[in-house]
Amino acid sequence: MTKISEKRPVFEHVMTSASETFLWRCDDYPWERNVWNIHPEYEIHLIRNASGVALIGDFIGQFEPGNLTIVGGGLPHDWVTSVAPGEIIPGRDIVLQFDPQRVRRAADLLPEIKDISPFLNLALRGIRFFGETQKIGRKIMEQMGQTHGIERLSQFLQLLHVLSTSSEYEVLSSEGFSPNLDSKTLDHVQRVLAYVFENFTSDINLSDLAGMVGMSENNFSRFFKKNSGNSFTDHITKLRISRACKLLSDSDIPITDICFEVGYSNISNFNRLFLNQRGITPSKYRQLAKRRFH
Repeated sequence: MTKISEKRPVFEHVMTSASETFLWRCDDYPWERNVWNIHPEYEIHLIRNASGVALIGDFIGQFEPGNLTIVGGGLPHDWVTSVAPGEIIPGRDIVLQFDPQRVRRAADLLPEIKDISPFLNLALRGIRFFGETQKIGRKIMEQMGQTHGIERLSQFLQLLHVLSTSSEYEVLSSEGFSPNLDSKTLDHVQRVLAYVFENFTSDINLSDLAGMVGMSENNFSRFFKKNSGNSFTDHITKLRISRACKLLSDSDIPITDICFEVGYSNISNFNRLFLNQRGITPSKYRQLAKRRFH
């Protein structure tokens, strides 16, 4: 088992200067803010050069290079890539964060901006883009690193236009997902999620996790469901099936071996859970994935 990290998450405080409408930065991975975090600002997040698992509200799913997502204020999120101890992925993320109230106030002077209001409301659940929208959005976010002032502001407005008018997207988190937002809850959930992510292919004892945060098993189960959006069992299943999808698409490992590698000892159970999660069998998923990427 992997030792539980002692690092504590905090609310992320997004600081922009008086001369900036939004914050743009390029981050290596991992660094101190690569945790299950939350903040009132909206975040447009581009993954440049890695794959892994995204946790957006109660959504759990695989991401690949080029993944482009907007996360509304108050929605917890994290993009996790498995790395070796001491390994750094240079420039994995481009992050753009902005205060939605600034945008809404600007609409009082610039009426055209009001058109994006429905988009900002939908983004509170997290939106992932694909197709041409992803390609155009990625290009704009990369270009922002070379510009300043009005030119960068113009690119920001162009990006909002591209995303808000796109039909190439999927909404991620459930409409009813509403976690507790206090820092103590963030502390507990981040510790548990980090431990589960590092060990989900092994048997994890629910009583050990409950003890980690000083709760009974029943209280912990309710706590986990409330603040992750999934039952503990469903959370583990989604992580395992997501890992299986990655192995099916990127390797020729036999499906039986993948079953064991992601934590299942029964191939029938694995096939049933995979079908329930993805709507197709593992063999069919592999066939479609190979056709798509080759």
